[in-house]
Amino acid sequence: MPDLSDLHRALSAVLIADRPLGDVLTEVVGIARQALPGAEAVSTTLLRGDKAFTAAYDGRMAVDADEMQYERGHGPCMDAGRAGEVFVVEDMSTEDRWPDYARAAAAAGVGSSMSLPLPVQGRSLGGLNCYSSRPRAFGEEELAVGQEVAVLVAVAVANADAHARSTEDAENMRRAMASRAVIEQAKGVLVERHRITPEQAFTLLTHASQNTNVKLREVAEELVTTGVLRGAVR
Repeated sequence: MPDLSDLHRALSAVLIADRPLGDVLTEVVGIARQALPGAEAVSTTLLRGDKAFTAAYDGRMAVDADEMQYERGHGPCMDAGRAGEVFVVEDMSTEDRWPDYARAAAAAGVGSSMSLPLPVQGRSLGGLNCYSSRPRAFGEEELAVGQEVAVLVAVAVANADAHARSTEDAENMRRAMASRAVIEQAKGVLVERHRITPEQAFTLLTHASQNTNVKLREVAEELVTTGVLRGAVR
């Protein structure tokens, strides 16, 4: 087994905070490719329910081969993620488990591939996919290294994915709070203008939103900015 200490150090040095998930995964995939003998192109397939997509790749061959599988709804990269199993295609020109995909991949110049699940806490996030233009590019040594790499990549992917989700959640919360603030301002304008209760003011806003088919937040922003309640009789 080759020494993977350099790989461990490289992956642990990847910065996750304040970066798009795609940038993080692209760096991780590039590091993985360097550690995998025989791999001319590497990608990560992530699963979201029934959907699969290439989150990052290093080498055009990888994303092209991945897309061929997504179009068909099956193939080694998708099945590795779904079943949590390793799939090695020794020679794409004679592969018979996914014949329609294999024919298309071989015609596109893919000679062999290795797809490994990305395991985290008893489930698979997707697959790590390695491609070569040469048949039989992935033997026992490459498989052993690939399995080690997949575990490390899975952790990096899970951490990056979790950070991206938390960042998105925080942004959604910020927007919700801003929306609530402007609605409260608009209610204040109507309370002062019509000498009504906050509940009655909110009813006016919601009616204006429904009658004009405009979002409540936008109705409130217009009232606060211009003093005009959309749809109100002047």
